[in-house]
Amino acid sequence: MGKVTVSSQKKCHPFILDVFVASPEAGYKFNLLVEKACSPDNDPLWKLVFELYKKNAAGTDDLIVRVLFDAVDPLESQGVQNLVVNPISTTTATILSNEAYPTAKAVAGVQNPTPDQKKAINDSLSKAAISAAK
Repeated sequence: MGKVTVSSQKKCHPFILDVFVASPEAGYKFNLLVEKACSPDNDPLWKLVFELYKKNAAGTDDLIVRVLFDAVDPLESQGVQNLVVNPISTTTATILSNEAYPTAKAVAGVQNPTPDQKKAINDSLSKAAISAAK
């Protein structure tokens, strides 16, 4: 007869999921991705990835800004997790289009964004994550 072994070791399976695409104005679009990474202790680490694209003269999209947002607050983390299983809400989509998009667009081509610019992007993505938790 075989032996049954039960493992209590934590399992973490990383992934990246594209959850939202929008075109807030002609010539621009952005993607929102959810990334689940794993800590050395196999705890999940939740992130939002905001990618801004601009259409070039050839008609293809060039990535001009990529922002990684680490969900460190429990409410942010819950919101990011919710984006994996629930459709994006109108509130969250509005925050992304009206707040995250313009703050990301403002740093396109900027070699060294200011602390205020970085904070504005971080705050808008935090607000989007928290709105998804509700």
